[in-house]
Amino acid sequence: MQWAYLNYRTTLMLALALVSLASGCRWASSGQNSLGVRLYQEGRYAEALQQFQSAQTSDPSDPDAYYNLARTYHQLGVAQKNKAMTDQAESLYNQALDLNANAPDCYRGLAVLLVETDRSDKAFTLLKNWAQANPQSADARVQLARLYEESGQDKVAEKYLDEALALNPTSAEAWAAKGQMREKQGELAQAVQNYYQSLSVNKMQPELAQRIAALNIRMAQNAITPVGTTNPATGTRTVQNPTTPTTPATPRY
Repeated sequence: MQWAYLNYRTTLMLALALVSLASGCRWASSGQNSLGVRLYQEGRYAEALQQFQSAQTSDPSDPDAYYNLARTYHQLGVAQKNKAMTDQAESLYNQALDLNANAPDCYRGLAVLLVETDRSDKAFTLLKNWAQANPQSADARVQLARLYEESGQDKVAEKYLDEALALNPTSAEAWAAKGQMREKQGELAQAVQNYYQSLSVNKMQPELAQRIAALNIRMAQNAITPVGTTNPATGTRTVQNPTTPTTPATPRY
């Protein structure tokens, strides 16, 4: 009986030690990834690679480390027209997806790489397979919509965006993509409304807030009254114009 107790106690202590070790590895890799991202954003790609490689070593099961390495090799490979680097990026994107099979940024990065290396058909197949395997995934449909929009197939893109919003009406990325399409089509007031809908879900989009400000100035110069909606940043509401119709892209870390 005493032996059984000691055995249980030893097993429990070992399990706790393993959990502690795993947490420590993930904490280390998270810090290295964060530093690497800052270096990447500063254009210090060689130093960023070192940090991401350290994160991979600290925690070989961390999909973020693989994605960040892939994104950096992708950037360098395309800029330098270096096939070895783009091949390395593709391999790393796939390894990241093996660790996290539903990572939107990773699917986006790999799809963009396939397009940039003249394999658009494989990019579409990649995203369609993801969407078919995950019928309730709004993210998969948003990424498909982006790819179709970038290939000039706006009607198909809008269909996928509508599907995404039907699945998840609070998808900030879907509303932002819809706003981008409206802006491209010259429907500026509707674009602003869609951008506001995106910001109401995720206020941490400074570039979107800047886009709204720029469009509001543009509409004011053209004597167009913005669609009535509440500005999430100020809490103020514009007056609705009854005549207004209502209705790399790069991966993120």
